[in-house]
Amino acid sequence: MLEWLVALCFVILVVLIWPGFKYFNTESQSDALHQGLGISQLAKIDKTGRCVSEQEGSDGAQAGDEKKRAVALICKPSALANYLLKHCRTFSNYAPCVGWTWRAGALLQSVYEACCPYDSPVQFVRDNLQLSDEGLVALDWAVPTYQKRRRTSSHSTSPVLLIIPNSFGKITRNLLKLCETALSHGYLPAVFNRRSHNGTPLTTLKLQQFGDPADLREAVRYIRHRQPAGKLYAVSESTGSGLLLSYLGECGSSSYVTAAVCLSPVFRCQSWFENALCWPLQWALALYQKICLSRYKTVLGETIQTDTLFSSCSLRDLEEALFCQTIAPPGTSSSCNTSATWDVYWERNEPLRDVDEVAIPVLSVCAQDDPIRGDAQSTIPLELFETNPHFFLLLTDHGGHCGFSTQSKGSQAGASGSVGPVAAPSSGMGSRHISWSHKALLEFFRATTDFFAAEERTKQLAARRRGLGGGAAGRTFRNRSVSTCKRVPECSHNIHAIYNWQRSYTR
Repeated sequence: MLEWLVALCFVILVVLIWPGFKYFNTESQSDALHQGLGISQLAKIDKTGRCVSEQEGSDGAQAGDEKKRAVALICKPSALANYLLKHCRTFSNYAPCVGWTWRAGALLQSVYEACCPYDSPVQFVRDNLQLSDEGLVALDWAVPTYQKRRRTSSHSTSPVLLIIPNSFGKITRNLLKLCETALSHGYLPAVFNRRSHNGTPLTTLKLQQFGDPADLREAVRYIRHRQPAGKLYAVSESTGSGLLLSYLGECGSSSYVTAAVCLSPVFRCQSWFENALCWPLQWALALYQKICLSRYKTVLGETIQTDTLFSSCSLRDLEEALFCQTIAPPGTSSSCNTSATWDVYWERNEPLRDVDEVAIPVLSVCAQDDPIRGDAQSTIPLELFETNPHFFLLLTDHGGHCGFSTQSKGSQAGASGSVGPVAAPSSGMGSRHISWSHKALLEFFRATTDFFAAEERTKQLAARRRGLGGGAAGRTFRNRSVSTCKRVPECSHNIHAIYNWQRSYTR
């Protein structure tokens, strides 16, 4: 109890001091970041290899400049990028809170979305999945409280939204609002819980490493077995993006996922664990993780140095104690080279290690004033978004960490239309305020799906025209019963390829 009171005092102290400091430095820092990131001259970005969204309308030059500075879409120019700029109006309709309101502070809105309770009209139905090594993970399916039937039919064609929380397993206010918004737009949200997270029993001595996608791979295979007719989309929050990016990189085009979004992701995770966070936030996160692991202290003592684990005060010390330091066998020296082990650990768990293998569109929504990720110039890999046609960066001036608070007028205007596959029901599920980042990701999913459908129709039409061209070659092609398609090796976990379109959106 005393530790919780001390943690609360530290959080209150940081919350009171930091926003005032940030307020007086917001404009100068924003200008410097714009110049450092090359976003100050939006009209010239296309010539330098970037594709940046611009606000459409006739609200005046001054208002247009302010909105241009509020958000930018940074990516490699391509057919899909042009389609997103044309059809995703939420990308260029971000009006952040400014002035002395607490929602304008990056740290305040970040803490609010992460820690404050939320009276959500959503309940969860849990599926405990036993893995191949007899470990357990859980999928929490979100359903409305007014719905009498708690299970969905396996014949449902509704799209599934797989949500990956942060690496600490905290179910945040932002995540609950995302489940509510997704339900109101026709999705079936499912929250992935790692081993020992959120009441998931720990049945083995193995915990999931930061970027190990093996457990997530089996969970995705279960989702495809349960909902074979629905498309699968994925959203990750904060440090949970490390697991999603690792999965997409390892599975490539056999990931089963149509499109993915990372909300306030942490890209360079090793450096983030080492020196990104200020020590009060590190101490608070380490304390939360130790409290969650304390119930397994006895059983974890067989393979982990629990004294080192529960005496650590930083995230790096915790991660090292969990995965890099093991109890030395009897008769051997207890000393070990933790620095070398730490580097080897991140060679296997760094989220961007297989980024070149990602084969689906991935949108990252980031804010320059993110107090958790750190300085934008050193933590955001801009070269990835400028050179890889699968990655898109939606970068805002303000928004904090998974906050993205907006002014009331802009929010109401932007929330008037449906951005998902199904309009919001009249029961009141979709009547609440919808976060700008949630509207942006739903528009991204809809636009990418429509784009791929149009590409597939174009491909089929071209094939039909070739088949109706006449001549011996056409008759021979129509009478052939053997496929001329090149055989592609199946993924190691036996996932069937779902991408039958040509990736012309990368042109």
